[in-house]
Amino acid sequence: MLTDIAQATRPALVLTGLMFALTGLAYPAAITGIAQIALPYQANGSLVSRDGQVAGSALIGQSFAGDGYFHGRPSAAGKGYDPTQSSGSNLGPTSKALIDRVTGDVKANPGAPVDMLTTSASGLDPHISPEAAEWQAKRVAAARHIAPSKVYALVDNAVEMPLFGFIGEPRVNVLKLNLALDKAVGKGAQSPR
Repeated sequence: MLTDIAQATRPALVLTGLMFALTGLAYPAAITGIAQIALPYQANGSLVSRDGQVAGSALIGQSFAGDGYFHGRPSAAGKGYDPTQSSGSNLGPTSKALIDRVTGDVKANPGAPVDMLTTSASGLDPHISPEAAEWQAKRVAAARHIAPSKVYALVDNAVEMPLFGFIGEPRVNVLKLNLALDKAVGKGAQSPR
């Protein structure tokens, strides 16, 4: 009787082991190897370096303090841009908490573009609109004691156009813009990481 059970379950166990080896080990190893060869920057987290040190990822927003840096969108991901807390706020458009927060932000930042007042769906968006970067340019120029035209030129150079010219919208990566700003005019009082 036990031999009958063993013979009946053996094909299932062998197939389970084979599928584990193929889909759990061989396939992920092959895809990782291909990615490391074909797209190493993306496969390793799109890390951005400054002076040989990793300053952050181009895919995850981070907080920048002080008037001498461009600021990203508000984050719904806990305190700052904590990637372990990635999520939206789950507050609907009629939520009193959301209305109070946005109303307070509008009063504190008159004329701010909408993306400077609202969080992204993930709460970790590293991009702002070109309008949001331009809106901050005078503040950054004043804090750094440089001509606004120099800061506006950096913003223009940092604009990433939509993929294939129509997928997405023009955007500015805040980390890359702040690193370009540091490189062009020197580090500000509060430097990223």
